[in-house]
Amino acid sequence: MPGISSRLETRRGRTGKVIKMADEGEAKSAGPRDESEEERADRNLGELLQELRVAGLGVQVLFGFLLSLPFTNRFTHLSPGQRNLYLGTIVLAAVATALLLGPVAYHRLVFRRGEKERLVRAANIMAIAGLAAVGLAVSAAILLVTDYVSSGLTAALITTFVTLLFAGLWFALPLARRR
Repeated sequence: MPGISSRLETRRGRTGKVIKMADEGEAKSAGPRDESEEERADRNLGELLQELRVAGLGVQVLFGFLLSLPFTNRFTHLSPGQRNLYLGTIVLAAVATALLLGPVAYHRLVFRRGEKERLVRAANIMAIAGLAAVGLAVSAAILLVTDYVSSGLTAALITTFVTLLFAGLWFALPLARRR
């Protein structure tokens, strides 16, 4: 009977796959796109891996810089507090690297095992945590440099500004727009 929402019709999507359609014309797959759940997972994974390439490159540059720092002549001039800050910064950069590269390793280990949806969920969590770690590592590196150059209030103000900038642009704004 027409108008009964439990009745399903079928049609072909843009990829040629059959999609079940409710009478109201809404696809049973989630989201407004004309794609199956498998296609959506493929697209989500592709988008996520592309984003991780960009973020991963940035953290690798920071990590490389931090790794080379102890081998410079000026490193011996750091105070004990600055050395501890350096160690914290390099640990944050290593954590960020692990989190941002984690989805790649996960993908390789579960390749062709029907785990794509779980992979996308886990990779999303790793990416968000990795971005938080990158933001903290950059903020700590800013504190290290500004404390060495200027110390005191100037270092605190600049570091606070940079940390709030990361928090605002990377987390607060997207979460506010999400609602």
